[in-house]
Amino acid sequence: MEIYSTMMDVIESYTGLSPSAFFTIAALMIVVYKTVCNMFVDPEDFNKPPIINTSINLQQATPKLSEPVQLGDVTEQELRAYDGSDPSKPLLMAIKGQIYDVSSSRMFYGPGGPYAKFAGRDASRALALLSFDPQDLTGNLKGLSDSELEVLQDWEYKFMEKYVKVGQLVPEETKTMETDGEEKVEESSQKLEINGGKE
Repeated sequence: MEIYSTMMDVIESYTGLSPSAFFTIAALMIVVYKTVCNMFVDPEDFNKPPIINTSINLQQATPKLSEPVQLGDVTEQELRAYDGSDPSKPLLMAIKGQIYDVSSSRMFYGPGGPYAKFAGRDASRALALLSFDPQDLTGNLKGLSDSELEVLQDWEYKFMEKYVKVGQLVPEETKTMETDGEEKVEESSQKLEINGGKE
């Protein structure tokens, strides 16, 4: 009984309320709290199991990236097809004529990303100048200062460390000459077959 009388004295001295008033106010506060909580929470949410870790759910929602495919020699026109507009194709970008698969950073280089303009292009000049101007989205390095070329070199090192090199850019005329050469070889082999091995 001594504990009870001590508690009642402590409540009265600290709060200035009688013990019955103190417990009445405490009970009302609990009722108000429960009522307000129920107003903002759907009763069905009480039946759902708690979500333990949302990062697991995010990993499941993110599609698996396919292994980078080696393209070999590609022209600038062919590279444009890999700008992220077709989600079934890898996301590619070139620096100093070297093509890198940047699909793992789709949030940066994919559609809507801050560097989306760089995808499907040789962005060497833009990276060297730290520019987003469309006229700088080219592999032309003429007129760049030593410090700008150094900035570009830093970017190239970052890409070499982070992304897989999948090919290299070649001029249109080189690709055309290769195709013409292949056609000439095919024509000459067909002539040999027709003539029975004699030219």
